[in-house]
Amino acid sequence: MDKLTLRAVVLAAVVTLAGCSSSDTDIEKVPDRSAQALFVDAREALDNGLYQKAIQILSAIDSRFPFGPISHQVQLDLLFAYYKTGNAEQGIALADRFLRLNPKHANVDYVYYMRALINIATEENLFQDLAGIDRSDRDPSASREAFKDLRKIVDDHPNSKYASDARKRMIAIKSRLAKYELAVAKFYLKREAYVSAANRARYIVEYYAPTLETEAALELMVECYQALGLEELKRNTLQVLAANYPNNALLSN
Repeated sequence: MDKLTLRAVVLAAVVTLAGCSSSDTDIEKVPDRSAQALFVDAREALDNGLYQKAIQILSAIDSRFPFGPISHQVQLDLLFAYYKTGNAEQGIALADRFLRLNPKHANVDYVYYMRALINIATEENLFQDLAGIDRSDRDPSASREAFKDLRKIVDDHPNSKYASDARKRMIAIKSRLAKYELAVAKFYLKREAYVSAANRARYIVEYYAPTLETEAALELMVECYQALGLEELKRNTLQVLAANYPNNALLSN
C-alpha cells in the first residue's frame, strides 16, 4: 500500500471514530444487568481497546445507576474512553460535570489531566499534519485551556503522578502559544502596525520565555522600535538580546 493510500485510510478511520458517540438507542441495547456486572464488561472492553463498546456500556451504567457506589469510577473510565475515541465534546462536558459536582474528589487531578489531554488532542489536526501545513496562526484556545488544567495540577497537586508529565506538556504548550503570538506580531509588522506588533512580541518575552520564539520576538521588537523612532526602547531591547543571545546577528550591526 503506497503512502497516499495509507494516509487516506487513516484519515477515513479518524473521521469515523470522531463521529461516533453513544446515543440513547445505543444505551437501550445494553442488557439489563446489575451495575457491577456491566462494569466488568466495560472494563474488559477497555482492556481490549474496544473503546466505543466501553462507552456504550459505561454510558448505560451512568444513566441507570447515577448514584451507585461505582458511579465515580464509571465516569472516570468513560472520560478515558472519550479521549481514546477523539470525542472531545463529550469528554470535556463530562470532565466539567465531574469537577463541578466533585471538586474535592481524590481523583480530580486525573480529571484535570484528561481534560488537558483532550484539549491538546483537538490541536493535533491530522489533516494539516499530514499535509505539512504550518498551524502556528490557528486559534490556540484549546491550548490555553489545556495549559490552565496542567498548571492546576502542578500548583494544587504537586505530588500527583501526573505532575511530572504536566510540567513537560506545559513547556510544549508555551512554545505553541508563543508561536501563535509571533505569527500575529509578524502579521501586524507586515501591515506596518508597529505598536501592535511590538506589544505582541513583548508579550512573548514577558509570559512565554524561555522558548525558541523569544529571540525572534526580541528581534521583532528592535525592528518595530526602530521604525517608530523609539531609540531608548530599542537600546534596552538590544541589551536584553545581548544578555540572552550574544551571537545574534543584530548585535554586530
